[in-house]
Amino acid sequence: MPGGKPAGVRCVQLDVQQRCRIFGQPERPAVCASLRPDPAMCGDGPAHALAWLTELEAHTQPAGLSRRA
Repeated sequence: MPGGKPAGVRCVQLDVQQRCRIFGQPERPAVCASLRPDPAMCGDGPAHALAWLTELEAHTQPAGLSRRA
């Protein structure tokens, strides 16, 4: 996404099956390529993974931009 993906916004590269359209392509962001499946992240399915990623995004917001209450 130009300028990066804001926290809480679905990536425009995900298709209807939640798969990355640019997986393995040079234009895929380094941060995406650095994510590795892990039980802590994936849990028991997509809902757990989405919650984990949402929490990760909240913890990595620049100062003053946190969406957490």
